[in-house]
Amino acid sequence: MSLKPHLRFICINLFIVLSSTVYAADTVKENKALNAIAQAQQFISEHKGRFNGKSINYTATAGETYLRDKHGKETASIFTFAYTKKNNNKDKNRPVTFIWNGGPGSASTWLHMGAFGPKRVKVPSDAQFPGAAPYPILDTAESILDVSDLVFIDPVGTGFSRALGEHEGKEFWGLKEDAASMAEFIRTWITENGRWNSPRFLLGESYGTTRAAAVAKILENDLSISLNGIIFISQALDYQGSSPYIRDNLISHITYLPTMAAAAVYHGKVKPTPENLSNFLSEARTFATDELMPALFKGNTLSKATKNHINDRLAYFTGLAPSYIDRAELRIQGFHFAKELLRDEGLSIGLLDARYTVDEVDDLKATPGYDASRAISSAFNSALMSYMRSDLGVDWSRTYLSPADDELSSQWSWRTAPKNKAWEPTYVNTAHDLSKALRINPALKVFVASGYYDLVTPFFDAEYTLNRHGIKSEQIQYKYYHGGHMMYVNEPTRIDLLNDTRAFIQQQIK
Repeated sequence: MSLKPHLRFICINLFIVLSSTVYAADTVKENKALNAIAQAQQFISEHKGRFNGKSINYTATAGETYLRDKHGKETASIFTFAYTKKNNNKDKNRPVTFIWNGGPGSASTWLHMGAFGPKRVKVPSDAQFPGAAPYPILDTAESILDVSDLVFIDPVGTGFSRALGEHEGKEFWGLKEDAASMAEFIRTWITENGRWNSPRFLLGESYGTTRAAAVAKILENDLSISLNGIIFISQALDYQGSSPYIRDNLISHITYLPTMAAAAVYHGKVKPTPENLSNFLSEARTFATDELMPALFKGNTLSKATKNHINDRLAYFTGLAPSYIDRAELRIQGFHFAKELLRDEGLSIGLLDARYTVDEVDDLKATPGYDASRAISSAFNSALMSYMRSDLGVDWSRTYLSPADDELSSQWSWRTAPKNKAWEPTYVNTAHDLSKALRINPALKVFVASGYYDLVTPFFDAEYTLNRHGIKSEQIQYKYYHGGHMMYVNEPTRIDLLNDTRAFIQQQIK
């Protein structure tokens, strides 16, 4: 007997509801399976090397460390390359150095394969194009692995590091968020590896120094984890001194002048050629602070005689034509300088490293359209990918992000106030964080390594920044090198940098 129409309608809808419920339950189970957190991936290998004349047996652990929330749920996977001396139980006070690059959005490739790791890629020291693959991968006999274990860190969205489960990368992409995750990683790593009583160092490059200052404050102030030392390579804490593209930023005209002077000497544009570069740059510093700064401050009230004097002195230090400086109203923008210095030769100089040059199509642009010093990028990426698989045994289908996740830069938050509170944009500045950390821990010292030819984070800006903000001068040590942002691509400089870093670590653990 057939059902009445209204009963048939009810039964059909009941079937649809029950079927949908079953389907929804299956979908939830499927999604949970897809979102299930797998066990942390680890690739462990044993090695032996000779560093600073000492034979070291060490374990290389390329793998994930999971960050967790207060409920113990995984939030992110931080992938690191950790090199730890074997039989470390016989040397319980062996230091550990946590190393990261900058960006934000850079994996640890540069410091890993350029200077501090047990292997390195060789590129020309004289700023020439390194050519195409294959690139030489050599032992790093000067690595500081003889005095410290090394942990190279890739923040979320770089390398193999990712947000986990229902979490998204943008939760970690911000000035404060990034620092919090890196501090939490350090706490997790020293806990899981039994290293709470080991001397601890931070080593960062570029934005990695911005991060290091912020992380130092969190470790010292919030987590009661003391540091023995911090190494800044190409310091970038207060961005006012490294932002030459802001029209009304007078500070950058001061901080950039000595670097422009160094680049002008390198390319033979200063006449007569200074007999001593260090003395010449001291003159440039003095002129910038004692004469150029007051002149720029006075603006159109500056006397004609004084303006002509400043114009002539700028022409001397920068190698630029007096007519160009006059048209620029004594304000030589750092990136304009990179295009202008060798314009008559049809070349632009590098930003990260002013020793490099590139022949661009458009010789009329105000600034370079391409940073000549990026020529080494392929060599570093190729070398790391080859080394990971051949020496470290990293055989993983996950993509190694270098460059970073393509959404990281656009979604990065520079806010220093919560999103529900008013906030007026300002120059990024973590120098106050460093100052706080140094006040909490008077034994903490900072080693600052700067390249003379760095037009992104000029060496005079490091001095300008770290000589202020209530930072005590006795806690800061400066060293200068004949290179750019990644000064270690210059072979003599690489060796000097490693030896100076080694000496700093040994000084801080006595």
